[in-house]
Amino acid sequence: MELITTTAQLTAACARLAKHPVITVDTEFLRETTYYPLLCVVQMASAEDALVIDTLADGIDLKPFFDLMTNADVLKVFHAARQDIEIIVHRAGVVPYPIFDTQVAAMVLGYGDSIAYDQLVERITGHRPDKTHRFTDWSHRPLTEEQVHYAVSDVTHLRDVFAALDADLKKRDRSDWVSEEMEVLTSPKTYDFHPERAWERLKTRVRKPKELAVLMEVAAWREQEAQSRDVPRSRVLKDDAVGDIATHAPTSLEKLASLRSLPKGFDRSKWGSDIVEAVKRGVARDPATLPKIEKPRGSSNGGAIVELLKVLLRMTSERHAVASKVIATVDDLEQIANDDHADVGALSGWRRELFGEAALALKQGRLALAIEKGRVVRVDRT
Repeated sequence: MELITTTAQLTAACARLAKHPVITVDTEFLRETTYYPLLCVVQMASAEDALVIDTLADGIDLKPFFDLMTNADVLKVFHAARQDIEIIVHRAGVVPYPIFDTQVAAMVLGYGDSIAYDQLVERITGHRPDKTHRFTDWSHRPLTEEQVHYAVSDVTHLRDVFAALDADLKKRDRSDWVSEEMEVLTSPKTYDFHPERAWERLKTRVRKPKELAVLMEVAAWREQEAQSRDVPRSRVLKDDAVGDIATHAPTSLEKLASLRSLPKGFDRSKWGSDIVEAVKRGVARDPATLPKIEKPRGSSNGGAIVELLKVLLRMTSERHAVASKVIATVDDLEQIANDDHADVGALSGWRRELFGEAALALKQGRLALAIEKGRVVRVDRT
């Protein structure tokens, strides 16, 4: 185990790791008070080596690490890779490649939806990871010996987890399933996020084009403000307030002040006039340029179809030992219920073969569900 605090040490360590076909990687970061995560520590391991990089060490240049992340000859193994990759993309503008995500692999192999790292380690290796430093302040210096040991154990256990999952995937001929998911995780488009698309993250339901237009403008303003100040979105404006503004579309400071979701006096802050201007931009938008608002699929028949598809999904998940979440989402099922040609993952690739075709057959009456000896079974209809 080695604690890396200088560029020279990092360069030598990455050169050693680059000689191995597989390395494990994890990061420790803080983002409670910032928009962009603060990368505090990176830990990596090969079959022979384990190290911790103090990314906050004075004068350290992380370029050797970022170069290793894009070395096509080295497979980088992460658990729940998305946030780790987002940090690397933000810091260096590169997407790690090739990668293997043990959480995704575990889902494909039936370990459940989005299994936590410590649970996966315990189920595969029998070892119960130490959780003592999970919520430690990784930005505090100097790092303690206990923190370094904790960080290293994450990537050393990950070696055993990867070996077990990789062998099981090959045995069950499911390696290609994971590869499809890794293509999404390593696509630059996955991390190409613009303020104009910030509204897509909100769960606020809008019913009219004007509401959608205002929602888009206000969400974009909040995103830009949070980025420029490097603070969490909620520090600028909470989600429910964004939705409230979209619904009421206040085009004056007086109307803005009447919204209960905003703190008293917010209209008099420096942001009040900015929000009113964003609302006005939304109101002025041409409805023809807006995305289509999905109509609620509220009919009892449509809801019943979704419920039947959920039963079929659960049956498929249990029969093939694959987490249901990785096969299809509830949104997938709703879209399939509404459209036989829906552009969803469940109707393409291995998911279509495993579940999608049966889902369409159920919807079209070519397949039925019945109870036989206390179990739900499929009945093919001709």
